[in-house]
Amino acid sequence: MFRRARESDLPAIIAMLADDALGSGREAISDRIDERYTAAFAAIDSDQNQLLAVAVDDRDNPVGCLQLTFIPGLSRTGMWRGQIESVRIAATERGSGLGTCFIEWAIEVCRERGCKLVQLTSDKSRSDSIRFYEKLGFTASHEGMKLSL
Repeated sequence: MFRRARESDLPAIIAMLADDALGSGREAISDRIDERYTAAFAAIDSDQNQLLAVAVDDRDNPVGCLQLTFIPGLSRTGMWRGQIESVRIAATERGSGLGTCFIEWAIEVCRERGCKLVQLTSDKSRSDSIRFYEKLGFTASHEGMKLSL
């Protein structure tokens, strides 16, 4: 099952974000939730063009997360885009098919919101993730660039 994330889901979401080589160096894991996560959650949750979602197990515990951003644009005759970011599946669920179902669900949410294109980025070092997205029909049609500030 998939649902909108709640603030009480933050510890599980942060743990999933930190559970790999890249995330372990980027995330702040501690007994108390860093206030930056709480502020970010509040901003995301109050924005109608953002959806922080979780996949949950049968006890309603988060076992996956992703963020959808709905982007209005002028190009392509005012087309809306869906942006999928921060996709993570708990280590215990990897290989179960949950990731495929979660991405398919996210694509459908974008379609329901009127998006005509869904895009995402994946770090070039995540070759398994890139193969996963390609299997779902995503293509590396553009060169993505980032500038850390």
